Amino acid sequence: MATVDKMPMLVEGQRMLIEEVGRLKAERPDVIDAIEEARAHGDLSENAEYHAAKERQGQIEAMIADIEDRLSRAQVIDPRDLSGDKIVFGATVTLVDEDNKPVKYQIVGQTEADAKSGRISYNSPLGRALIGRKVDDEIEVTVPSGDRYYVVSKIEFI
Repeated sequence: MATVDKMPMLVEGQRMLIEEVGRLKAERPDVIDAIEEARAHGDLSENAEYHAAKERQGQIEAMIADIEDRLSRAQVIDPRDLSGDKIVFGATVTLVDEDNKPVKYQIVGQTEADAKSGRISYNSPLGRALIGRKVDDEIEVTVPSGDRYYVVSKIEFI
């Protein structure tokens, strides 16, 4: 069942999805050629190349449909157009953890999240805890590794 909920994402997230769908569409002719070549080998019931190519074709079409659905529901947000004193989608937040160590995260969409590069989803436990907070707010978050405590030290829109 399809939903029509808007999906927030940054401009660069939208660009990455457009590039991915373009790459997948460019792969279509190669897969069709592989299917034709495998068909020429005769008996399809025991033709591994044919079944692999058909499976890849199905994967590509499903991925294209999924990405195009996300793009059609995209609510593209440029953080440079935002301002304010509260944490919102797209904000870059500097937190101070329990050890007085600063950590920096940007609140992004689900498809753009990459915790290792400091990009967390607005739906993640930390992302949900941060939305609506201000500088000097204290935050307690339960994550798989246990409870974590932070203080918001800076909010930027970059």
